[in-house]
Amino acid sequence: MAVRRRRGASALRKLVRERARFLRSFLSGPRQVGAVLPTSRATVRAMLDLAPVGAASCVVELGAGTGPLTRDLVGRLGPQATALAFEIDPALAEGLAAEVRDPRLRVVADSAERMGAHLNGQRPEVIFSALPFTSLPKPVRDGVLAEVRRLLAPGGVFVVLQYSPFMERDLRRAFGSVQRRISLPNVPPAFLYACRP
Repeated sequence: MAVRRRRGASALRKLVRERARFLRSFLSGPRQVGAVLPTSRATVRAMLDLAPVGAASCVVELGAGTGPLTRDLVGRLGPQATALAFEIDPALAEGLAAEVRDPRLRVVADSAERMGAHLNGQRPEVIFSALPFTSLPKPVRDGVLAEVRRLLAPGGVFVVLQYSPFMERDLRRAFGSVQRRISLPNVPPAFLYACRP
């Protein structure tokens, strides 16, 4: 009983630290973070279910934040797969790299626009994004979408999380197939898009 209580207290402290780190990043750069709370577990599972992560040899995550998706993503990766988690906020990237230690994962503190510079010629079959597209300047938003289209492997999928439907038109213009789901358990509710060329 005491062991279970200590584990519960440890998990609670970890959650409080993660949320505090996320909130600090939001307050210092709300246009870069785009949300007050990390993505919920239910939404993370819904995002992962939209892509064949286990069969992919390379997976990329854009806007990893404190790592709610990253942690579960690593659990679904194949043994020989690689994953890159991009997070432009150096403090969040450093915290994520220290917390999620897996030889298949590399945390990159750089802009999603420079994704190709870090892939060493690989073309990811799956790209996840929690970038706040609607708050990014249009040239940055267009640059990221162009880079995703250029680098995504044939038959690949781009899974996008947004907190409004405003990006849907841009996604439909950029991709041949766009499926939409809504994840109500998230705060706020999240729009999930699975985009294919």
